[in-house]
Amino acid sequence: MTTPETTPIEMLEPKTKLNGKILKAAMAGALVDIGQSVPGVLHISQISETPVNKVEDVLKEGQEVVVWVKRVRKDRVELTMIEPLAYEWKELKPDTVVKGKVVRIESYGAFVDFGAERPGLIHVSELTHGYVKNAGDVVKVGEEVEAKILEADRRKRQIRLSIKAMQDVMEIEPEPIAEPKKSGGKRKGKGKKQEDYYDMDEEVSREPQFTAMQIAWQQALEKASGKKTVRTKSIKGSSQEQEDLYNSTLEKRLPTGG
Repeated sequence: MTTPETTPIEMLEPKTKLNGKILKAAMAGALVDIGQSVPGVLHISQISETPVNKVEDVLKEGQEVVVWVKRVRKDRVELTMIEPLAYEWKELKPDTVVKGKVVRIESYGAFVDFGAERPGLIHVSELTHGYVKNAGDVVKVGEEVEAKILEADRRKRQIRLSIKAMQDVMEIEPEPIAEPKKSGGKRKGKGKKQEDYYDMDEEVSREPQFTAMQIAWQQALEKASGKKTVRTKSIKGSSQEQEDLYNSTLEKRLPTGG
């Protein structure tokens, strides 16, 4: 942002953008009027990113220029015509949020120019939550993005960024697991504990089943031995008349012990 010429010199900070006018060109640089009580000094090395052999070949007296503050001294303001970096290496701190433009895409990630000395790399794993096969599936060259600094290694001249770190993770509650349906019909006594269920038909079916002939034979033996109590069992597939008929027959044929 261009600072008005009325801004006090004490308020000028490094990287402040100013409009100026060339007062004098010399061998080592130029004097620039920036509307302050002290002159602005522009060194020959700060005129352009490419080397300049003669100041007069580039700057002329009365020429209007755009400059940035490099350093403020008591007797002068040191200027540069080379736009300063938005972020110096010492300013690249983890978790700092930066904005930039995607300048290159590789399969493994995207490079973003955000005003540092070098573009920062957003690895495919840091583009978004979830699997990403190719960085080009998420971002495009020229796209403006916002990312967070993960790491800045000045020695290796590497900057790692992350878009994923800017995104909130959606918490998805797991769906309840449905209990398997019980097979079979309804049972009596709903609401009672399972151990309270008793199937009377099942209990009866466990008792040994005798034919009418077996029961008659047992009764005859018990009568011959003098026992008065006769054990009765359920008759499988026989009526009362058949039971009486068998008993009568056996009494006539078998000895009674009398």
